[in-house]
Amino acid sequence: MSHVESILVTSPGGTFALYSLLRQHVNFKGNMPVPLTRLASDVNLKFHSKKKSRKSWLQKFLENSQRAQTVLTFIVLIGTCMLIGDGALTPAISVLSAVQGIQSRSARITQENVVLLSAVILVLLFLVQRFGTSKVSFSFSPIMLVWFASISGIGVYNIVTYYPPVLKAVSPHYIYYYFAKNKKLGWEQLGAVILCITGAEAMFADMGHFNKSSIQVAFSTVVFPSLILAYSGQTAYLIKNPGAMSTAFYSSIPGPLFWPMFVIATLAAIVASQSLISASFSIIRQSIALGCFPRTTVKHTSDKYEGQVYCPEINYFLMLVCVLITVGFQGGPEIGRAFGVAVIWVMLLTTMLMTVIMVVIWEVNHALVAGFLVLYLAIEGMYMSSLMNKVTQGGWVPFAITAFFLTITLSWTYGRKKKSEYEERNTVNEEEFAGIVARSARVPGICFFCTDLMNGVPPIVRHYAEHTRCLRQLLLFVTFRTLPVRSVLPSERFLVVREPAGVYRCIVQYGYMDRHDIVGDDFVRSAIDTLKEVADSAEEAKMMDLAPADGVSYVLGRTVLNMDKTHHWFKRIVINELYRFLQKNFRSNVSTLKIDHAKTLQVGMTYEISDKSSS
Repeated sequence: MSHVESILVTSPGGTFALYSLLRQHVNFKGNMPVPLTRLASDVNLKFHSKKKSRKSWLQKFLENSQRAQTVLTFIVLIGTCMLIGDGALTPAISVLSAVQGIQSRSARITQENVVLLSAVILVLLFLVQRFGTSKVSFSFSPIMLVWFASISGIGVYNIVTYYPPVLKAVSPHYIYYYFAKNKKLGWEQLGAVILCITGAEAMFADMGHFNKSSIQVAFSTVVFPSLILAYSGQTAYLIKNPGAMSTAFYSSIPGPLFWPMFVIATLAAIVASQSLISASFSIIRQSIALGCFPRTTVKHTSDKYEGQVYCPEINYFLMLVCVLITVGFQGGPEIGRAFGVAVIWVMLLTTMLMTVIMVVIWEVNHALVAGFLVLYLAIEGMYMSSLMNKVTQGGWVPFAITAFFLTITLSWTYGRKKKSEYEERNTVNEEEFAGIVARSARVPGICFFCTDLMNGVPPIVRHYAEHTRCLRQLLLFVTFRTLPVRSVLPSERFLVVREPAGVYRCIVQYGYMDRHDIVGDDFVRSAIDTLKEVADSAEEAKMMDLAPADGVSYVLGRTVLNMDKTHHWFKRIVINELYRFLQKNFRSNVSTLKIDHAKTLQVGMTYEISDKSSS
């Protein structure tokens, strides 16, 4: 866990942090599900990981094998979608587990009452997300400190009162005795044991609220010792009271402390739920930035911490799923199985990515890497094999959530890929573009023509010029580029080159944790300052300075893809139905970039994808 967190110092965000680090070292092919164009200047960025002097055998294999790159990318996407599913399961099981304690003190409270109260708490939790965590996060640490102090204190009390020798169970040799005695039953019970370590898979999923050192110190000195004492205390209590198995936590609490502990447990469950909800927002934001998820609303809830964001659409989707899970399973064992499946899959996929990083980037001795992989695969494989036996008993839920988000992700990335391929095949050549410029009237001002192409003139420029017959005096082709790094410094933001026919190309670079907006005049001023560096004369530089005063406009394409019957029916459904639906119902790039509508012109064009060889 500490090794993973060391990566997240410069790349917060769970599986995407690991993947982004790999993308900085491994030259992935351009036709990947998550395409990222590389430039030679990338290695000079402050937050770009520095390359090794020589390539490892695994790095060479990955760079030469598109299939291996595809498998690695799918592992990342599946892990990311699983973690989002975790964001729906964690609140449900955490709040339910806390609220169920009421039943151990009153027989009149039914399971239906518990489910209803849990659903109300969950709805309120999701409704307050729009206010951000910055206003209440000051209370998280005190709540968790009181929680861990309470469970460890009660654990010590139960150990001393019921069975002091229980602490012998920390010795690893009892693992052998456990399986030797219980055999198949012991293996089946691993599906429940996994719930003791849930939360570890998401400790590094959202680094927007706490840094690496605080998490490591808190886990080593507070969390881990407290959990050992708490579970040992419950075990000691159960040795003397085996009939309280289903309510071990609340039954082991001394009578006078029950209601205070009930309140503390409920608050701790809310904080735990908040961590996964915030992690889901952070992951969606990074997915959007890397171009593998449709644009949704992303609101920054803190001026101090860049990583604290809120996504309304994702929030209400998670709320709906969370309430459905709570009501549907009625607090039964199925929800625990579903939670366990999501947790172990995230852990297993993280182990796979860590193994690749150890070989490709850290150049760890192969024997140590093999030992790491064998040990963790053996542990996680045993847990997974036990849980996969419970897929039909609730374990299918995380797979359903993952399939839903994976369908959106793959449909979106495939549509973007076909759009990019069409534009690259139909770029306006230099001679034709010179003719377009010559035939067009030039009017004062500056125009930012936004395009995904980093080279060549997109076909929509031809479409625009044919209908308007005029171009601004200062014309820039602007590409907004997201790099697989956490952030790009303002001084590294713009790359400008001169193009033929008196126009310029400007590449605007962001990290996946940077805000993607061009609000106000700062963007225009920064672009002009960078443009002046390539000006041929003082007169040209003066023209650039004066251009914004004569008017600023932004031209964006609003393209519709249409795939004809020469392509396979499944691909037609993905493009003509799924991608088009996502494009229509999610936010446009105008909203995402927060461009002034009074300065924006959207040009509509249909891309007819009919070349069968391009599929």
